[in-house]
Amino acid sequence: MPADDSRPPLPRRGPAPAVERMDNAELARMVEAEHPYRGKALFELSDRIAHDDDAATKVAMLSRLTSLRQARLFDRVSLAWSAIIALLAAETPHSRAAAYEAFGALDVAEQRDMLDYLEVTAIEDAHPRIG
Repeated sequence: MPADDSRPPLPRRGPAPAVERMDNAELARMVEAEHPYRGKALFELSDRIAHDDDAATKVAMLSRLTSLRQARLFDRVSLAWSAIIALLAAETPHSRAAAYEAFGALDVAEQRDMLDYLEVTAIEDAHPRIG
């Protein structure tokens, strides 16, 4: 006989929102609110970075959220790291500067870990490619 589980059931995700039709502010609010599709919203914002400085600024800001620093995509890579990597990969002056600031907001141990993951000794040497 199964044990009595008095925990409330997890909320259902429901259909994915049409993030491609949302503006940057709406996407950022989804991430900040820890919406079940916050990763999808963050990735949509990240896709805009190369052509939209506002998106880059929002992604850098969002990378500082504790919830994104704790949410793992795989292995050591968090949603916050993915945001910083997207900023680096866009290779615009604004996105690179935003990436350096976001990286600087990480604690020293996390910075070391991320540099190790990116296989560089300084964040300025990181030139990841996405896609």
